[in-house]
Amino acid sequence: MKKILLFTVILLTACGGRQQDYRKAENGLDAGREFIDACLQGDFSKAGFFMLPGELNTEKLKEIETAYREKDKEGRQNLRTASINISEVSDIDSVTTLISYSNSFDTLPQKIRVVKQNDSWLVDLTQTNNPVP
Repeated sequence: MKKILLFTVILLTACGGRQQDYRKAENGLDAGREFIDACLQGDFSKAGFFMLPGELNTEKLKEIETAYREKDKEGRQNLRTASINISEVSDIDSVTTLISYSNSFDTLPQKIRVVKQNDSWLVDLTQTNNPVP
């Protein structure tokens, strides 16, 4: 009986969502940076944690993940080792931040919008047309 209980506890611990490990961002810049870095690393569960819920945002994140997975091994490795180059952070108001950035692998300038909702800073991809990362 003890073995079954121990196995169940281990199984439940292993199956627990990784989102519990993520800390809420303290501001728009932190949320944006964490989101971009998660996309570069291929950690789309973490990227989803820092994203505003909604069907369109979920769809856009799936598109980003698909584009990432379609890259060859070298392309994904280049993204994982790329650094984030933030060129401008604009606080539009007390709950909206725009971040202009690129990464060292793909120097194409991009922007993301981060909003504060229910005491959490989250990326809103519905307001940008750029492919992240």
